[in-house]
Amino acid sequence: MGKIIRHCDKAPQTYLPLVAAADADPASLRTVDHRLAAAPVDTPPRDGLYLSVDSKGLALCRAGRPPVCMRAEFLRGAQGFRMARQGHQRESIARACGVGAGSCPRIVDATAGLGRDAFVLAAAGARLTLLERSTVVYALLVDGLRRAGSGGAADIVSRMTPVHVDATQWLRDRGADDTPHTVYLDPMYAGRRRAAAGKELTLLQALLGQPESDDELFQAAREAARERVVVKRHRHAPALAGIAPDYQLTGRSTRFDVYRANGGRLG
Repeated sequence: MGKIIRHCDKAPQTYLPLVAAADADPASLRTVDHRLAAAPVDTPPRDGLYLSVDSKGLALCRAGRPPVCMRAEFLRGAQGFRMARQGHQRESIARACGVGAGSCPRIVDATAGLGRDAFVLAAAGARLTLLERSTVVYALLVDGLRRAGSGGAADIVSRMTPVHVDATQWLRDRGADDTPHTVYLDPMYAGRRRAAAGKELTLLQALLGQPESDDELFQAAREAARERVVVKRHRHAPALAGIAPDYQLTGRSTRFDVYRANGGRLG
């Protein structure tokens, strides 16, 4: 999974400085494609975004005191706590996506990002294709999956296939064998978030800019899904594209809007 293949990008990816610590993980360094960064340096820049590799893996950082960093982490931190605290099949996301006892659908996560929701679904037994357009975010995702696989979660990671591609184009061009039961969308939205999530959102916006309209992606998902489209939203956010879902699963801060499909299209 370490090779990054560039295709279907709508906009050029950011070329970032790469800071390598003395204890940098060699495997993580190999994850950083030459299109992302130049040869590693020892000192972080004074401002702006940069990539960092240390013993914990690859991270995207913003210069400052202290710097703000994020990485794809599945077995430690908040994600590790999430995995240990709840039964995977009881999570709302699993129920919304149709994952349960005896039901392990094929899911396309069309807004993969750092893959955290996808990891929960894979832990519940689903097989996922993770679509990510940003070269930088894709590199973070691949590095996180590699570390999780070597850290005891190889079985879960084996059910996750990351693809560096524009999701709308992939959904439209998929072959008959690539038709998913469920398409999952988590559009990048503004609004109140927990402090950690807010910092990551700020980093992603600095990297990617403000999100474009998700209407085309939503329509492509509706045409591709065999059973359902699931959209993650802030609890008080309007429905995506103004289209009311067939039903919702609502939590304290987020909800999942579920759109039933009929023959690959919503009824």
